[in-house]
Amino acid sequence: MNQDLLVRLFKSIDGEKTDDIVLVAESIIDDERKKGHNKLAERLSGILQRNIKTSQSFKGELRQIFGSSSSIPTDKRSNIPLAVQVPNDQLRHEMILSAEVEEKIVRIEKEYLARERLAHFGLKPRRRILLHGHPGCGKSMSAERIAWSIGLPFLKVKFEAVVSSYLGESATNLTKLFDSIKTFPSVLLLDEFDFIAKSRTDKQDVGEMHRVVNILLNVLEDFNGPGLIIATTNLEGAIDKALFRRFDDIIEIPRPGKKEIAQILKSTLSAIKYEKIKWDKLSDDLSGFSSAMVVKVATDAAKFSVIQGNGVVSQENFEQSLKENQLYHI
Repeated sequence: MNQDLLVRLFKSIDGEKTDDIVLVAESIIDDERKKGHNKLAERLSGILQRNIKTSQSFKGELRQIFGSSSSIPTDKRSNIPLAVQVPNDQLRHEMILSAEVEEKIVRIEKEYLARERLAHFGLKPRRRILLHGHPGCGKSMSAERIAWSIGLPFLKVKFEAVVSSYLGESATNLTKLFDSIKTFPSVLLLDEFDFIAKSRTDKQDVGEMHRVVNILLNVLEDFNGPGLIIATTNLEGAIDKALFRRFDDIIEIPRPGKKEIAQILKSTLSAIKYEKIKWDKLSDDLSGFSSAMVVKVATDAAKFSVIQGNGVVSQENFEQSLKENQLYHI
């Protein structure tokens, strides 16, 4: 490989010592040494070591900053933090999506990890993402998975703290929150985004919420921080139309298809035994259910098998669970 290309490639590496990309880089250095390219090997090794140290030090700094609620902006009157951090080890990241949605999520992750390489060509990764779809289909979980995959702190906005009954304070809180992430990489989740992003044509909303939408338009437009903003909504049509243009990507998270339903069922029962199950029939019976409801049906079937039988899930356990959960099907 061309030496200049190798150097550019190594400068774009950003990760921990145990990350796959770092291990591959070390293998490349070993190959160059075997070829007698000692100067190039030493140069690449120096670049790699600097990148690893920077990454570890920076993440440690982030943990120190975000580990304390006092470093996250608070509402002036109640002193409630405007966002809460979810620890990395509590992030949900193992999920089953359709191939199309999985490809879109992976693309966001890859673009962020390749942000320095993109910058060499005057390009930027997707940083403002809107996820929409039915409740329980994995929008919030997708945001957590992205944060886990790219190794950034995950912050969830507390709208009950952001929105104030006092004139002007909601807009001020929102501005403070976005200012706080301008210099620190993180994934900021605006869950149930429609709560503050309702269309300004809604006659029932007071002027204060209109001002909040105007602030949202500005902060999203101007956002150029080192992290990502991910918004989720069940009510795509209720969001102010001008906000859609502020997002780099808009992804629908649909209800699971037949293939995904079978995968979710098997994954949920991975720690428990089960008899021969008619997966195709179950997938048909669960068609139209959200991912969360599919998980609930499988979990309830497992509980029935433990309470009523020998702890081995049967087709009858599933049928009983499905009958009960049919009442709560959304």
